[in-house]
Amino acid sequence: MRVAFTGFGEYAVDFFDGLVVDNSKSYWQDNLATYRADVRAPMEALLAELVPEFGPGFGEGKVFRPYRDVRFARDKSPYKTHCGAVIEQGRGGGAYYVEVGPAGLRAGGGCFHLAADQLARFRRAVDTDVHGAELVKILAALRRSGWEIAGDMLKTRPRGFAADHPRLDLLRHRSLYAFRVWEPDDTLHERACLDRVRAAWRQVRRFNEWARDHVGASEQARR
Repeated sequence: MRVAFTGFGEYAVDFFDGLVVDNSKSYWQDNLATYRADVRAPMEALLAELVPEFGPGFGEGKVFRPYRDVRFARDKSPYKTHCGAVIEQGRGGGAYYVEVGPAGLRAGGGCFHLAADQLARFRRAVDTDVHGAELVKILAALRRSGWEIAGDMLKTRPRGFAADHPRLDLLRHRSLYAFRVWEPDDTLHERACLDRVRAAWRQVRRFNEWARDHVGASEQARR
């Protein structure tokens, strides 16, 4: 039986505030019940209610594991200081993302990571007057609606493109996504939080559909 989303728990933000200060196994174990009740279970319920609308064409939703991959990281802190969830067909080809953490609620969409084959398709699409101009309009509309556009970028122009290319800034991107943040407020703990995320994902839908249609999932094996 599916449980309806009623908001994140009262101590969701407090849990992560504490984890930022004490990112240890002892803190995690001492506060695991709070994480499960106030963070994980509400995130799973939120995602379950959003999948019927946003899943078709993108895939199933998943809540990310709370553990950091520290194999090659200088920071060996074992736990993520936020809880994220996503609906995507494959990393890079468009994603509906939501996160709760110390900063409050974050919603996002786009190409959070581009493998080599995806990056090649992204640049081919941006290079064309039709698809590239369409992306420019999509991003401009998101900015006007309060979204921030971000992503990893080359410091110089990518090889094979003219220095005066009209969309050179977009071509320099190695990842490209949009996000917006709501600071912790009463809505975070109410069912209205679902409406906030749903409305945000509807705004970012055109961007995700562009990414799905022109970038798609990577055909390379993930490392």
